[in-house]
Amino acid sequence: MQWYRLSRRGLLAGSATLGFAAAFHPRLGRAQDASVLRVRSYSDLQVLDPAHRKAQPEGDIMRAIYTKLIDYAPGDVWQWRPTGAASIEQVDPTHVRFALRPGIMFTGGFGEMTAEDVKFSYERIADPAQQSEYADDMAQLDHVEVIDRYSGVIVLKEPFAPLWTSSLPGATGCIVSKAALEQAGGSFTTEPPATAGPYKIQSWQPKQRLTLVRDPDWNGAPGGFEEIQIFPIEDEKAAEIAFEAGELDYTAVSVSSLPTYEASPPAGAKLVRKPSLAYVWLGMNTEAPPFDDPRVRRAVQRAVDVDAVLEAAYFGVADRATGIVAPGLIGHRDKLLNDPAPNLEAARALLAEAGHPDGFSCTLDTLNKTERLSAAQVIQANLAEIGIAVQINQHDSGTFWVLGSEADGDRWQSVQLILNRFSMQPDPSFATAWFTPEQIGIWNWERFRSEEFGELHRQAMVTTDEAERDPMYRRMQDLMEESGAYVFLTHETNGAIFRDTIAPALLPDANVILPEFRPV
Repeated sequence: MQWYRLSRRGLLAGSATLGFAAAFHPRLGRAQDASVLRVRSYSDLQVLDPAHRKAQPEGDIMRAIYTKLIDYAPGDVWQWRPTGAASIEQVDPTHVRFALRPGIMFTGGFGEMTAEDVKFSYERIADPAQQSEYADDMAQLDHVEVIDRYSGVIVLKEPFAPLWTSSLPGATGCIVSKAALEQAGGSFTTEPPATAGPYKIQSWQPKQRLTLVRDPDWNGAPGGFEEIQIFPIEDEKAAEIAFEAGELDYTAVSVSSLPTYEASPPAGAKLVRKPSLAYVWLGMNTEAPPFDDPRVRRAVQRAVDVDAVLEAAYFGVADRATGIVAPGLIGHRDKLLNDPAPNLEAARALLAEAGHPDGFSCTLDTLNKTERLSAAQVIQANLAEIGIAVQINQHDSGTFWVLGSEADGDRWQSVQLILNRFSMQPDPSFATAWFTPEQIGIWNWERFRSEEFGELHRQAMVTTDEAERDPMYRRMQDLMEESGAYVFLTHETNGAIFRDTIAPALLPDANVILPEFRPV
């Protein structure tokens, strides 16, 4: 069941202020109840439908309110363990037999979880009519055969490498109630018609607090706290202040704060630091003038001083990235194709060749998060040296995460430069999935169009030999770099602080397993 040793992983965030947080969080500042766990989330809840979720914090919530056949295990090694499954095994390359634990009950009077719910949940994501952003997670699913009330067989079209590393243990593997979804019309956003997990939703005040309470009908291990309060505070710096004021029990911290906290953690607190799988990059919309000219894109690549960006934004704590696949995973590139050192003379020559000898003006969209803004300002200064005047547009998470989405309006047409970060799971396919031609207008905001990339992505998912998969992922990142649409920045590093009165349950990349947090 073991996959990869310690790999890199990161954090997403936007910005907020402590004043904002205190104004909207009624419990902040009160004495802590030992039965209540207070944690910070980097974004507010947007979608709790596993087929259409938006960001990693929703996956953390889903782990508390839904059940999967298997889930990631806490610790420093990526591995999975059965959760909703009483048994599960791959009987041959295209068949996985499972049996559910009896007695897993859905809320809302929707009864016991059955193999029919597993079939519905997985086939729903794979169904093109559903238009799930995560259809790739079930790309090779043919169907789920129901044997009896609790058991079935997952039938694949071809062998599928990510099945055990990201599809089943990730949020895509969450099992929803067929009866509840059909009654709700087939989809939902923030109000699940039924859940089945250690916790259920008690209340949600948008941009203020989500409260989870133990589900009394849950027949598995009970959650460690009677109540979990999740506060959306987009900026880590604001969350750090809230923690030091006694208003939070657990929060991720900014990379720039890690040296300080390592040297001197707050009284009564502990620090954890783990590697990161996430990736941060500067992207360019290849359909938005003047970035529709590859010479302009290559000029930007040659002008950005990545080392200076990392020093300003991460104080030298985060290492430079060579692509979207982090060290420790197959497909990681040891180096870039091109010389990583900035070359302003070459950049100016490319701009002149493209018909912009005097430069031009453009926009750069980013989350209003401390590290992200610092990085954007260095990029702005770098590009000013070759005549490109950059206006930085700051966004909160609610507006940022729909910028490149055609389904959310026409804003994608005016996006030019994007400073972005995606979270990851421990399989390289979860990095490359978002840059295929099919993702244009969904998560492929650069509108990078490479049929070779898309075909390699498909081939790598049905190839189970790691020695064969590795060069495919390397080539995919070569294609991204050659397009000129990407400047790879960092995979960051993950840190969190928590009260010494709690024992957190963390994945190898410091992502949380909230139901397994325990009082000391």
